[in-house]
Parts: sequence; C-alpha cells; structure tokens
Amino acid sequence: MKNLDIIKNKKIFITIAAVFILAGIVSFAIQQFNIDIDFSGGTEIQLNIGKEVTNDDCNKINDIIEEKLGKKYVSSTTKSSADANMAVIRTGTAELTNEQQATLLEALDTEFGINHNEVECEINSVSATIGSRLLKTAIWSVIIAIVLMLVYIAIRFKFASALAAVTCLCHDVLIMLTFYTIFQIPVNTNIIAALLTILGYSINATIIIFDRVRENSRRMDTDFADVVNASVRETFTRSLNTTLTTLFTIGMIYILGVSSIRNFALPIIIGLVAGFFSSVFLSGMLWYVYDKAFSKSKAEKEAKAEK
Repeated sequence: MKNLDIIKNKKIFITIAAVFILAGIVSFAIQQFNIDIDFSGGTEIQLNIGKEVTNDDCNKINDIIEEKLGKKYVSSTTKSSADANMAVIRTGTAELTNEQQATLLEALDTEFGINHNEVECEINSVSATIGSRLLKTAIWSVIIAIVLMLVYIAIRFKFASALAAVTCLCHDVLIMLTFYTIFQIPVNTNIIAALLTILGYSINATIIIFDRVRENSRRMDTDFADVVNASVRETFTRSLNTTLTTLFTIGMIYILGVSSIRNFALPIIIGLVAGFFSSVFLSGMLWYVYDKAFSKSKAEKEAKAEK
C-alpha cells in the first residue's frame, strides 16, 4: 500500500460507507428489525414438529394461535436456522400464561401428530416491561461508551481527532445495524455485547493510527495531509494482520457454533470488517477534514475580528 492516498481518494471512501448505510435505511424501511423477545417482550416457543418447517406450516401455526388464543397473540412463526424441523413461534409483546401455552401445544400436537413432551420443545417468556428496560440499557450503554471515548480522545489528542473517531464509531454501529436488518438477525441482548466489543476494537485500531499521526507531525516538516497518508500507510499492515487473526477465530466460531452463537458471531465479523475500514480509510481522513474545517472557521473569525 505504498501509494495509498486516503486524502486524495476521500470521496471514494465516503461514498462506500454511505452506500452501505443507505442500504440499511432502505432495508429498515421495508422490513425493519427482527426484534427478539428480549426487547419486545412476549413468549417464544421452539418446537420440533417432526418434519421440515415450510411456509404453509408457519401459516397453519399462526391460524391455530389466532383460533385458540386470539388475534393479538399472532406475531411471527419462522423456521429455525439451526434445525429445519424446528418451528420458532413468537407471540410479540403478548406473553402467554401457562394455561395458554398448554392449550397451544396440545393443538400443535394434534395438527402435526407429535407429543411436545417427547420432542424438543423450549419455551421462553419475557415481560414487555423488562424488554423495554433492556432496550433502554442497550441504547444508553452505546451512547455512554461513545461519549466517554470522545472525551478521552479530545484530551489525549485534539477535538478534531475526537470528532473523527466518534464519527467512525457511529459508522461502525450503523453498518452493524444495516446487516441486522438486511439479514434479519434477531435483535436481542447479544447486540449489547456485540456493539461494545466492536466499539472497543475499533477505537483501539483508530488510536494506534492517531498515535502515529501525532509522532509524524513532530518529525515531518510537511503538510498535514501527507502526515496522515504516511501514518496510515505505516500502520496498515499491523491493522490488517490484527483484523485477519481475529476474523479467523470468530469465523471458526460462526462456522462450528450453534444458532445462538452464530447470531452473535456474525455481527462481530461484520463489525470487525467495518472497524478496519473506518479506522484505516476514514479516521485519519476525517481528522484532516475536520481539522481543516476548524482552522478555516478560526481564520475567518480572526479576520472578522481584525476588521
């Protein structure tokens, strides 16, 4: 990457990031997020129906729910990504009582010729109040982490660099959310750990580049754009190797893990790639852009004051 010039090609990198984020916005407008019961509240029943789950089976289950329990309990029924014979039934914000669960399971036993006591059957319930609290906790965790990082970097470097780093963190969060909505990954408590993990990983990679920018600024008597480009080139191999070694590990977890582990590992993989892209191709460039904008604004204010 001897000829890498992120300042000259900044429009290309900004466009790439914007395209992915726009894709996420479009996907969200069409199908929104697949909110799991951790946040929405309700009851989730995973039941092995003894054969591969089809769309017709999902529709039958929803019809049974409406008939036996009422329309307000119908939310969604899907096929488990881990087991084709496993139907995943979610009742949205309406939590089922023990009696309602028994009524539904008996009706499903009759429909599919099974006995839920003899096949794999797992039931989880979360109240809507608890789900709402968990969602608020997730949002506040990310906001507080980003604000504290902004303060830390502003103290250690400059405000322009802190603003650049936070912009990159927001980029990483948006990219992860983009893939959550495109691939309909269940949004549950795993997202808290996934987001905080990626924020920590990304900011670490960004600070390494910023450290090199600061070192080169002291010893290089040249334009700041050249300093940023040189710093990114010098740290590129280190950033790439660190990302690849981490991806190999998480990739194996995704390939060999069960469904719940894969739903956690996939966002981490996406976040690692997004973090590498933002730290290498966006962070230094944004520092340059913000620093140039602040310097211009300061010069204009000084010119007005002199007049």
